[in-house]
Amino acid sequence: MDAILAPIDTAPAATALDRAVEQARAAVGLPVGTRIVAAMSGGVDSTVTAALLAKAGYDVVGVTLQLYDHGAAISRKGACCAGQDILDARMAAERIGIPHYVLDYESRFKEQVIEDFADAYLRGETPIPCVRCNQTVKFRDLLDVARDLGAEAMATGHYVQRAMPAPSKQGMGGGNRPQLRRAADPAKDQSYFLFATTAEQLDFLRFPLGGMDKPTVRQVAAELGLAIADKPDSQDICFVPEGKYTTVIDRIRPQGALPGDMVHLDGRVLGRHEGVTRYTIGQRRGLNVAVGDPLFVVRIDADKRQVIVGPREALLTQALSLKEGNWLGAEDSLEAAAAAGAPVLARVRSTREPVPGRLALADGEPRLVFDGLEEGVAPGQACVLYDPADPERVLGGGFIAATERAAL
Repeated sequence: MDAILAPIDTAPAATALDRAVEQARAAVGLPVGTRIVAAMSGGVDSTVTAALLAKAGYDVVGVTLQLYDHGAAISRKGACCAGQDILDARMAAERIGIPHYVLDYESRFKEQVIEDFADAYLRGETPIPCVRCNQTVKFRDLLDVARDLGAEAMATGHYVQRAMPAPSKQGMGGGNRPQLRRAADPAKDQSYFLFATTAEQLDFLRFPLGGMDKPTVRQVAAELGLAIADKPDSQDICFVPEGKYTTVIDRIRPQGALPGDMVHLDGRVLGRHEGVTRYTIGQRRGLNVAVGDPLFVVRIDADKRQVIVGPREALLTQALSLKEGNWLGAEDSLEAAAAAGAPVLARVRSTREPVPGRLALADGEPRLVFDGLEEGVAPGQACVLYDPADPERVLGGGFIAATERAAL
């Protein structure tokens, strides 16, 4: 008896581009033809986002923000939102076949991001300008532009996911509003930098790349014939030349370079420093003092212009207080969650994994108490909170206002 042969499948295998287009449609969740504004910085991720949405059949409008002096940045590699990147965004929009607008946001960016960055260092904090940029210029001002252009959503190239809760869980743990979730690729996850995204903003935002990894995105860019397929990722802080942040601070806040005392935790004056803006919590190199054992910056008293140093164990923190909180969980606010003593997973640096802790309320202000101890927690950094029952879900967070040293 002759064997029965299975029919030969002659349908072409789905390419990375085909799969990416379907993922983009799923991430957007709106009818094909809907107008969507794509934020285009000129890099690979935002360009692929715009191209995928256009190929998926949406009415895409590209918008690029010029955020700082493009004359100073025109020859720099690894920058964004200035110089060559604006030209790259413009050429990509032409290649994709979508309208493209460049908006001059230099003055807003200087006031809301660069000056805030310098002022934070003057206060002895360690700021995160990328969070502030997303919080103000991009996810507040640019969303208003998108609405003015008649868009029903704005898409960005961030590696983070927006998802609706399962039908069985709607009405529980945050209702039926979208959740902010970590990216599928842990190595590219940007949820730490987007903790300040409000529920109202999340209603309007879309993140088509959240389910992909970077090699796939570059492969898609190549399949689309985009010139930026091999363009390097941006590095460091976009407005800081060659990573030397003091160059920016000295120009706009020169008082940060005033010298002061380098003081040991036990009260001894060990020497002089070159300005509080030169130091961050946990720093060991460049202290230029020696007492035998290694010393680390454990606190900065900007009012007294003192840099306080001590042994490594002095960096251990058992609790912290939060300011400028944002909450995406079931409770009405971060303060309400703190009053309820909500358990959370807390992430105090973008390069660290979240650790367990519990929210609390002290004098009406939210604070976090770690289950264990964390090292080198710095005021000005973000403390991003995740759901212990669903660790991929972002509950919100806040900026670290102050820390409480461990009692050793």
